[in-house]
Amino acid sequence: MKLDEFSIGQVFTTKSFKLTKENIMGFAGEFDPQYMHLDEEKANQGRFNGIIASGIHTLAISFKLWVEQGVYGDDVIAGTRMNNIKFIKPVYPDDELHSVVEVIEKKARENETGILTVLISTFNDKEEKVFEGDLSALIKR
Repeated sequence: MKLDEFSIGQVFTTKSFKLTKENIMGFAGEFDPQYMHLDEEKANQGRFNGIIASGIHTLAISFKLWVEQGVYGDDVIAGTRMNNIKFIKPVYPDDELHSVVEVIEKKARENETGILTVLISTFNDKEEKVFEGDLSALIKR
């Protein structure tokens, strides 16, 4: 979709993604090697009572789900910023995540492009919000 086809307040709901302990640990081993993501014994004794996904992993899944909706299609040029990133609740193995994406701002530019900002809210299968953040992208008008 081009910038002019979006409207403020428009909402999209993504498909779901189920996390496994293996993909939580695989992501963390490469990008966030902290005990609460990798060391099951130590994590079981911590405040979360088990392995949890990295917040960066949750953000990446949220972004993946949004991109896979295909709403931008070939009209997206590049991401420009992320703001107000909030990791609200821990994400555990076997949690199934989906995102609700709301258009919150759009600004046309002179060169047939514009900036579209969406609020991504990600929920687990208990409908508890686990993540929230604003994402802006440069797209065609």
